[in-house]
Parts: sequence; C-alpha cells; structure tokens
Amino acid sequence: MSAVKRITKELAEFSNNPVPGVSAGLASEGDVFKWNVILTGPQGSPYSGGVFTLNLTLPTEYPFKPPTLNFTTKIYHPNVSNDDKGSMCLGILRSESWKPSCKISQVLEMAAGLLKEPNVDDAVETSIADEFKNSPDSFEKTAREWTRKYAK
Repeated sequence: MSAVKRITKELAEFSNNPVPGVSAGLASEGDVFKWNVILTGPQGSPYSGGVFTLNLTLPTEYPFKPPTLNFTTKIYHPNVSNDDKGSMCLGILRSESWKPSCKISQVLEMAAGLLKEPNVDDAVETSIADEFKNSPDSFEKTAREWTRKYAK
C-alpha cells in the first residue's frame, strides 16, 4: 500500500472516529503529507481553555518512518522544545520505537495525553521537567500564564 493510500485511509478513519480534544485535517488540499492539528487543553490541566496548533508532517516513507509533530503555538511543557521549532518529544515518534502498525490517530492521542500528564522522564526541556517535579505550583502558574498569553 502506498503512503498516500495509507494516509488517506487514516485521515478518513480519524474523521469518522476523532480523538477527544483533537481535530486534524490536511494543511492544504491535495497534500496528504502535511496536516494541521488542533489540541484543546484538557479540563483540570494548566492548559485548560487553551487551543494549541501543531503541524504533523508525514514522510514519503510512511508508515515505515515516523511522522514529526511540532507545536506552532508556544507552550510551557517539559516534552516540547522551548524554541521556534516546538519539537515534541514523544516516545512513539522515535525511529527505534516506531512500527509501521502505528497510526496517526495514536500519535495524536498520545500528544493530547501529554497535555494531561507530561512525561518528565522523557523531557526535551529538562529545566521545565525539574520544575514540574520539584515545584509543581510554580510550573502550573507559568504553564497557565503561557496558555493565557499564547493559546487563546
């Protein structure tokens, strides 16, 4: 099955059975390799009320190579790089962890899950992870401020 066929099939499946708090679609008509993703900050998290946009880029070798997921909305999170790239550290997206049986909806579900529960043991921003572990109130305050400032 070609990458285009597989991605088209997964997009249809996702549209019929979306992940709660996640919406996704093609960034531009006719290019199945680039998706726009919107994550809604989960209730009870410091990201609550925030709307976060991400870019999902699929390689032409998909599903044999993992997609990349980048936040375009600035977010204060241990698993998202604090630079203009907004790279997301998600175990499933590592070359050694990725399997062709993995699906885009699983990736999006895991990304949404990280907003509920950051994975501080797999942090890309170690100082934010330390703050999350050692002074959770300070972490929450900053994460809420950034959500208000950048994700509204």
